[in-house]
Amino acid sequence: MTAISDSAADGLLEAPIKPKGMAGGMQLYEVPAELRGRDMGDATVTRYSPGSVDNALQAKLAQSGAEDAFYVADLGEVYRQYEQWTKLLPRVQPFFAVKCNPDALVIKLLARLGAGFDCASKGELVQVLSEGVSASNIIYAHPCKPASHLRFAGAQGVELMTFDNADELEKISELHQGAKAVLRILADDSSALCRLGLKFGAEPSSAAALLRTAIRLGVQVVGVSFHVGSGCQSEAAFSDAVERARCVFDQAAALGLQLSLLDVGGGFPGRNDAAGLDFNVVARVLSAAIDRHFPQDAYAHVRVIAEPGRYFVASAFSLAVNVVARRRIEGEGEGAESFMYYVNDGVYGSFNCIVFDHQSPRPRVLHSQGEPVDSVVAPLFKSSVWGPTCDSIDCIVPSGLLLPELRIGDWLVFDNMGAYTLCAASRFNGFKLSDIVYVDTEHALL
Repeated sequence: MTAISDSAADGLLEAPIKPKGMAGGMQLYEVPAELRGRDMGDATVTRYSPGSVDNALQAKLAQSGAEDAFYVADLGEVYRQYEQWTKLLPRVQPFFAVKCNPDALVIKLLARLGAGFDCASKGELVQVLSEGVSASNIIYAHPCKPASHLRFAGAQGVELMTFDNADELEKISELHQGAKAVLRILADDSSALCRLGLKFGAEPSSAAALLRTAIRLGVQVVGVSFHVGSGCQSEAAFSDAVERARCVFDQAAALGLQLSLLDVGGGFPGRNDAAGLDFNVVARVLSAAIDRHFPQDAYAHVRVIAEPGRYFVASAFSLAVNVVARRRIEGEGEGAESFMYYVNDGVYGSFNCIVFDHQSPRPRVLHSQGEPVDSVVAPLFKSSVWGPTCDSIDCIVPSGLLLPELRIGDWLVFDNMGAYTLCAASRFNGFKLSDIVYVDTEHALL
């Protein structure tokens, strides 16, 4: 499901949209197929406005026959994160990492706010360009690009792109003569949940040789990028990487190149990050490092960008799942019993983040025995939560979780589910992807 405005006049959606009446406190609409977006399913979309995330959760549950798992996405939270970014990192333009969550309305909102976009494939380039984003506000941030994707970028006027090896420079020189290449160097990502340096990033010691190769091939190198790793656990990694980038700027200057772009990559924490890293601290450390190594008076010509992903979307999405089955496990002694709960999204779906993004999501009880739950009620039992597939790896929360006794038909909700979840979900075993209901608590887009 997706949300829309009452009128196409605001430019949000430009094809005819037909009201279908009310259901469970929500306005239903009929949306043309060409506007449904990826894997939207049927032609019904839901808007709940004004209202909060919890209002939308309860309204959706109140609909007759509500059973399927669903997200509630708050575009207002994305807006708040953008406002915080511009306040704390005024020198740094965010280029949203599309791979993190390629949601059409998130991209539409960030484009409207003035963000750039980090794309890593032809498909992502197509999606962002279709929103009217200027090619100058896109960086093709993949150091090892398929030839056909590179040719497509050239045909669309996307010039900024990363590289970290000589063979990529050869490819760029042959297929995209107008490219503005950005040398991605290796950062210290030893504290990150996902160490991207295992795959990408040139050793700073090899930078001068790569710059000379670019000069020989006629490839215009305009800047330096790095990535401290997805889910970075140390703010110091950012300052260290900026210092490394400055060294490469100096090496380039010695070769007669004046670089004009610094890309500080991703790794920024979302709100309420489970690792405990505070964006306010990261921003303070990063700002100080940029001002120290790239003072504005001497580097006014340098454009500074970043590639945040989870920062914008992690806290904007909550996922509600329905208890479709349970097992009671008898124990010895009073109160020793435990429960296994089976829900209708799992590791092969939205919770792939457990495997690929090293996350440990924890639920809260949304609806128990037919009633909304405002707080945890005693007694509590040791519980585990499992996904719907036939695979035993499909475990969302292992034993040890404490929950009140739940019944079949009750609901759990997992907050902070906007990053690296639905974007990598599959339909293994024939289970559908979870729908999305949108709210906009800041009236930023809807």
